[in-house]
Amino acid sequence: MTTIALPTLPPSSSVDALSPGEIEELSAEVRALAAQRDAVILAHNYQRPEVQGVADYVGDSLGLSQRAADTAAEAIAFCGVHFMAETASILSPEKAVLLPDLGAGCSLADAITADELRAWKAEHPGAIVVMYVNTSAEVKAETDYCCTSSNAVQVVEHIRREHGDDVEILFGPDMFLGAYVEQVTGRRMRVWMGECHVHAGIRPDDIAAVRAEHPGADFLIHPECGCSTSVMEYVAAGDVDADSTHMLSTGGMLAHARESEAETFIVATETGMLHPLAAENPDKRFIAANREAVCTYMKMITLPKLRDALAGDGEGYTVRVPPQVAERARVPIERMVAIAP
Repeated sequence: MTTIALPTLPPSSSVDALSPGEIEELSAEVRALAAQRDAVILAHNYQRPEVQGVADYVGDSLGLSQRAADTAAEAIAFCGVHFMAETASILSPEKAVLLPDLGAGCSLADAITADELRAWKAEHPGAIVVMYVNTSAEVKAETDYCCTSSNAVQVVEHIRREHGDDVEILFGPDMFLGAYVEQVTGRRMRVWMGECHVHAGIRPDDIAAVRAEHPGADFLIHPECGCSTSVMEYVAAGDVDADSTHMLSTGGMLAHARESEAETFIVATETGMLHPLAAENPDKRFIAANREAVCTYMKMITLPKLRDALAGDGEGYTVRVPPQVAERARVPIERMVAIAP
């Protein structure tokens, strides 16, 4: 089956910038409300800087999933997009999970539905399904293993050790991450033709242009990027220095920048990632591969919305996954965490 999944375009967003004084006042209010409600604030690396600033934990999809599962707080205020809040609800069904804007979706998660996955599985009986964590709860419920960009290779290699090298794997929904896993493992899978509209927009021409401007920089490239497979081909051909090119999750980018002796880094992912990188490494320089790589879904979460979510009774902010769906969706997530804790 050849499937072309057209990404959902993000909503237009025009949010007035907050002044430093407003940020300080709102941040204090948010922290006080979180303490009063016994809520932990989790924020993705792509969130606005001021939202990251009030979070108890900032991280990538895997790190956020682990924190959601481990927290002792009574409520979780999730500053991310809808599928992330769903994952928190799946892992902590007894807790209230608040999403400051329920409209914060994801073009990649929208690239495959549960009905489409069921039809794909029917065409390939016996295949093992690996779905990126960037999917809806209903899709996870039809999945054998979840993965993130930081552990996709590990998950696929584990499946082959358990089921044999010839096992058929249905991998989705991100075609660029799927191509990356295929290239690293040297074996083919059946890959769903979906994409993140932001990462797909970072093209090989962007890398060529910024590389020409900063020839000595390290490359930090998210495997979802539209440039990822081309860059790997450049490395294989010797056109790009393999030692300075790194395919990494957002968490991996932070770890690499922290330990690297390089002074300048080109970052191919959503531009919100530049904030935590620069905050942790003030003496190093971070340059966006494409300055237009902005996810307006992520940017829908603001301090005023976070305050309102914490101050209210949860009405209009709570994400709940039906128990029968959550029970099935929890299985592939727990398998992922067991493989790559």
